[in-house]
Amino acid sequence: MTSRPPPTPAGVRFVSLSFCMLLAFSTLVSTPEQEQLMLMWLSWMIKEEAYFESTAGVSASFGEMLLLVAMYFHSNQLSAIIDLVCSTLGMKIVIKPSSLSRMKTIFTQEIFTEQVVTAHAVRVPVTSTLSANITGFLPIHCIYQLLRSRAFTKHKVSIKDWIYTQICETTTPLHQQLLPLIDVYINSIITPASKSSPEATNKPITEQEILKVFQGQPVENSRVKHYTITAQLLMLYYVLSYEEALLANSKSLAAMRRKPRSYSSALMDQIPIKYLIRQAQGLQQELGGLHSALLRLLATNYPHLCIVDDWICEEEITGTDALLRRMLLTSSAKTHSPKQLQEAYSLLQSNHTQVMQILEQLTLLSASDLIPYAEVLTSNMSQLLNVGVPRRILQTVSKLWMTLNTVMPRRLWVMTVNALQPSWKLVRKHNYKQNDLMIDPLIVLRCDARIQRCPPLMDITLHMLNGYLLASKAYLNSYLKETADQDMKTSPNNAAALAGQVETMEVTREELKNALLAAQDSAAVQILLEICLPSEEEKDQTSTGSEAPEGENSLLCNLREVQCLICCLLHQMFIADPNIAKLVHFQGYPCQLLPLTVAGIPSMHICLDFIPELIAQPELEKQIFAIQLLSHLCIQYALPKSLSVARLAINVMGTLLTVLTQAKRFTFFMPTLPCLVSFCQAFPPLYEEIMSLLIQVGQVCASNVATQTRDVDPIVTRLQQLKEKPKEICGTYKSSSLIVVSVKDAESLDPDVQICHRVESTIIDIINMSVTGI
Repeated sequence: MTSRPPPTPAGVRFVSLSFCMLLAFSTLVSTPEQEQLMLMWLSWMIKEEAYFESTAGVSASFGEMLLLVAMYFHSNQLSAIIDLVCSTLGMKIVIKPSSLSRMKTIFTQEIFTEQVVTAHAVRVPVTSTLSANITGFLPIHCIYQLLRSRAFTKHKVSIKDWIYTQICETTTPLHQQLLPLIDVYINSIITPASKSSPEATNKPITEQEILKVFQGQPVENSRVKHYTITAQLLMLYYVLSYEEALLANSKSLAAMRRKPRSYSSALMDQIPIKYLIRQAQGLQQELGGLHSALLRLLATNYPHLCIVDDWICEEEITGTDALLRRMLLTSSAKTHSPKQLQEAYSLLQSNHTQVMQILEQLTLLSASDLIPYAEVLTSNMSQLLNVGVPRRILQTVSKLWMTLNTVMPRRLWVMTVNALQPSWKLVRKHNYKQNDLMIDPLIVLRCDARIQRCPPLMDITLHMLNGYLLASKAYLNSYLKETADQDMKTSPNNAAALAGQVETMEVTREELKNALLAAQDSAAVQILLEICLPSEEEKDQTSTGSEAPEGENSLLCNLREVQCLICCLLHQMFIADPNIAKLVHFQGYPCQLLPLTVAGIPSMHICLDFIPELIAQPELEKQIFAIQLLSHLCIQYALPKSLSVARLAINVMGTLLTVLTQAKRFTFFMPTLPCLVSFCQAFPPLYEEIMSLLIQVGQVCASNVATQTRDVDPIVTRLQQLKEKPKEICGTYKSSSLIVVSVKDAESLDPDVQICHRVESTIIDIINMSVTGI
C-alpha cells in the first residue's frame, strides 16, 4: 500500500485507494515500524502532489483528499471522513469513529497542523474551467470547509484572491459547491469569528476586480469575451448577497462599532443586472438554483426591475413572434448605424420617411443589438413632441424603448428623464443621476408639458414613474438599515434605558420613512389626477365641436388616451397599497374627476370601506366630497355595502340640516342634493327616505325666509304636491315649466331660496328618472 507508483491517472487512483484503506482498517498500522512507514509515505504524498497532478493530467488528485481529511479531523467531523472513505472505495464499510483516534492524532499534531492546512490551502491552485462535469474532491471543497471552521481568519490568512480567481474560472454546468462557498465567504467577511476579536474577518472583493469581470458586456455575439456568463452571474450573486447580508446584520454591526463598506451605487450602475438575468433565464438547466436565487435577491433589493408588466413585455420580445420577425431581418437593417439614425433625426421636420424606415428596421433587431442605438433614440425624444410628427413614429419609438427596457432599464430611464426635461432645463444642461431619481421620483413628472398629451411618451413616463417609486421604497429601507448605528450613538449608563431609547428611535425613524413614502405616492397621484383635467383650450374645443362626431371629441382624443393610461397606473398603485387610495381621497381632488376615477379605476370600490370615516370628518369640504364620491360609487357598484353607506349618508345629511348655519347650509346642500338622484337610481327602496329629506330641507329653508315680504308658500305647496302625487304632477308640471313659474325666485340671491329651487329640481329629476326608467 505504501509503494510509490508512477505519475499516471492509474497511479493517482492507486494512492487514493491506499490512503482510504489505511483509514478504513486501523489494524493495518499496528506497530511503530508500520506507523513510521506510513508517516514517510504521507510526507512523500504531500511533497509529490503537485508533480503528480501536472504530469498525470488529473485535476482532482489525492492532494485535495489529504487536505480535506486533515480539515475534517481538525473540526472533528469523523462521520464525514467515514463517508469519504466509503465513497472512494466504492463499498459500504462499518468504521468505528474510535478506530480513527490514532490517525487523528497523526494528522492534527504531526503532519497537518491547522496553520499548515490554511497556509497550504491558499497555495493550492484553483480548478481551471470548474463545472459540475468535474467530479471528485477538489480544492473548492477544502476551502469551503476551512471557511466554515473560520480557519483563515483565525490564522490571518487572506483567501479573497483564491475565491475571486475560482469564480472567474467557472463555466456551465454550475458546480454545486460554488453558491455555498460564496455564502460562507460573505458570512466570514461580515461576521467576526469571535466577539473578542471583531477584526478577525476576511476581506471583500474590490470594486475594480468586480468591474473587471463585466468587461465586454453586454453585447451578444461579441468577439471579445473576457469572462464566461457563469462567472458574471456568480459575481452578480456575490454582490447582491453581500449587500443583503450587510443590511440584515446592520444592527449587530452597529453594536460592535464595525461596519464593512458597502459597494457604491456607481458600481451597481455599471453592472448590467437585467441583461444578466435574461441570460440566466435561458440557462436555468445548466445553472441549477442560481437563477431562482438571483430573482429572490432582485425582488428584495431591486423591486423596480421586477415589475410584472416588464416580465410580460419581455415574454413578447423573446417569444416566437420575435423569432419569426428576426427571420425576416434584412441585411440593410444591420447596416444602419446610430450615426445614420441621428442624421435622419436632423431632417425629421422635412422628411419623416427616412426616420420611419430606419426605426421600422430596428424593430427586427434583438434587445442586445439595440443597445448602441439607445443614446440616439432617447436624446431625440423631445423632437417627437413637435407638431406634425406622425403617430406611427411615436409608437415605433415607444416599442423600441420597451425592448431596450428589457436589457438596460436603469441606464435607459436616466437617459430618458434627462432627454425629456423642459426646454428651459435643457439649456441649463442639468443632468440627473440614478441616485437623484431614487431620492425624488417626482422628478420624472417635471418633464416637458407637451408629454401630457402625447400618449406613447406618456406611457413611457408612467412606466419610469412606477419604477422609481418602487426603487425609492427599496432605497429608503436600505438607508434606514445602513444608518442603524445612529440609534447607537447616545449611550446612557443604564443599559435598559439604552435599549428602550434605541427601540423608540427606531420606531420613530420607521414612522418618518412611512410618512415620507405616503407623501411621495400621494403627491404623484395628485399630479397625475391634475393631468387628467382638460385644459381651457380643450374645454373650448369640446364646447365648440358640435359639428364633429361626438366620439372624436371624447373617446378618440389624446386626453382620453392619457386618462386611460393614468387610470391603469392608479389602479395598480391602489391595489398594491390601499392606504394610498385612502390618503388621496382624504386629501380630496376636483369633483369633476369623480366620474373618470370611479369608472376608470376598477379598485375604487375599496373607497366604500372608509367613506363613513370621511363623512365623519369635521371639515365640510370633506363631507361634501365623500357624498359626491359615494353617489358615483353607488351607480358603479350597487352592492349591499353601498346601500348601507348611502343610508348613512342620508341620515348624516338630515342631521347636518339641523345644526348648520345658513351660510354653511348653502355651502353643503347645493352640491350634495343632486347626489340624492344617484342614490335613488341605484337603490329605489331609498325613495321614501330621500323624499322626506328633500321636503324637510325645503321646509327649513322656506321657514327661514318666512319673515320676509316674499311669499314662498307656492314653492312649499309645489314640493308637497310633488311628494304626494308625483305621476299626476309630472304630467302637468315638467322641469322646464317649474323653472319658468319660479324664474323670479331663481333670480333671488337669498341662499335659502336657491336651496329651495335646488330641492325642487332634484325632486323633478328623481320623478323623471323613475318614470322613464333611466
